[in-house]
Amino acid sequence: MASAHKTSYPEDGPREAGRLIPDLWEPVQQRIVDYQLFHFGFWGAALYQPGVKRHIRPMAILKIARMGHPVLLAKAELISDPKASEIQQLIEDMVETMVDANGAGLAAPQVHVPLRLVVFQAPAERADEGIGEEEKYDHTAPLTILINPEITPVSDDIVEGWEGCLSVPGLRGLVPRHSHIHYRGTTPDGEKFEREARGFHARVVQHECDHLDGILYPHRMRDLSSLIFESEIRHLVEDVET
Repeated sequence: MASAHKTSYPEDGPREAGRLIPDLWEPVQQRIVDYQLFHFGFWGAALYQPGVKRHIRPMAILKIARMGHPVLLAKAELISDPKASEIQQLIEDMVETMVDANGAGLAAPQVHVPLRLVVFQAPAERADEGIGEEEKYDHTAPLTILINPEITPVSDDIVEGWEGCLSVPGLRGLVPRHSHIHYRGTTPDGEKFEREARGFHARVVQHECDHLDGILYPHRMRDLSSLIFESEIRHLVEDVET
């Protein structure tokens, strides 16, 4: 899903920065650890450990596929070995790409990789207003990496809400989603993981997992007259105020 943080690199890009000037790259990695700890907690910081020697390249910003590319319409394949170095590197790159694009989530097919992997975050500041502390965990989530995810609706309650997507830039649409879900999958460590979600948290998970089955949010919309450019949202606000 789409959210204005930008990361700057030398002209040669992050791969070359880490390879050509390792003494300068190490403190940059430490700043990334600090950033992830502050914003995303353990899962985010665990991806970036500057003291750990790696045999794979440093992270990189990946190109995001846009609506119309075939990779976004295909069913993604299961990941057989979550702990494989290629998967670990893909996770790092996807997290960095999501943060750079100011997104709430990103699925592997969006970066031209047809595998069942999603990364997402549902920060507290974007949760539904007026929820109590006991419910807040359902509506929010720290940075989460989910491999081979599965979703089960907990209730039949369907709620419409506005969504954007990094693969459908510049647009917003009113999309119906289950308001309460249970989801499970595998962590990057190969451990089984499950959680319940409501509100914005549930919407983000459903949006990202849709990408794994070749579904974009416009496909879920009931009325395409509610598909609008972000720049025109002000008209909706004006209509509500009048």
